[in-house]
Amino acid sequence: MNEIVLMADPKVAAIPVAECGERLVDVRRGGSLLVDVRKQDPADAFAYLREGVLERLLKAQAMLPQGMRLLFVEGYRPPSLQRKYFEEYASQLRADHPGWPAEQIHAAASRYVSPPDIAPHSAGAAVDLTLADTAGRELDLGTRMNADPEESAGACYTHALNISEEARANRKVLGAVLTAAGLVNYPTEWWHWSFGDRYWALTTGETTALYGPKELTPRS
Repeated sequence: MNEIVLMADPKVAAIPVAECGERLVDVRRGGSLLVDVRKQDPADAFAYLREGVLERLLKAQAMLPQGMRLLFVEGYRPPSLQRKYFEEYASQLRADHPGWPAEQIHAAASRYVSPPDIAPHSAGAAVDLTLADTAGRELDLGTRMNADPEESAGACYTHALNISEEARANRKVLGAVLTAAGLVNYPTEWWHWSFGDRYWALTTGETTALYGPKELTPRS
């Protein structure tokens, strides 16, 4: 397995952002994607993505084998909510590992929640998703979505070995279509894919990111 670059790695933060100004759009419009509401928030922010990311998701879905569909769970996440998630998980790790220095806590937390200053979700660049059948029933991808490394014994890692053959095959299908559409995976989370953010730029060799943190407004 190739070495995993975590979101907390200075190489990610060093990527400059050349904000393209692309708007956030509601992925529910048109009804092309199956949308799960488990991460729905009062502002419905979860259902928004940058236009370019949504276009690529629709391309990926068109490449899926018959009987499979993408199941969208969460896209945009306001910076304040991202900060809350990161701090909660970091606090959990501090409680579980009182001897760890702050740098180790920060890096370990970034396996599961992106640091707020570089979070792809807060740029509208990232999506958490899985596979479903045409009736909307989730397929087996090895863990529940958003399972952390401790809970899943590392099975949340995209290339984990401690999952079933069926789950491995489904992850391969999901990865193949999303990669072909131009998205990149965060390898500690099989469900997390992005386009246009700093992590995408580092992974693909681009010199700048297209999307930076953004606030959701009525005109987005």
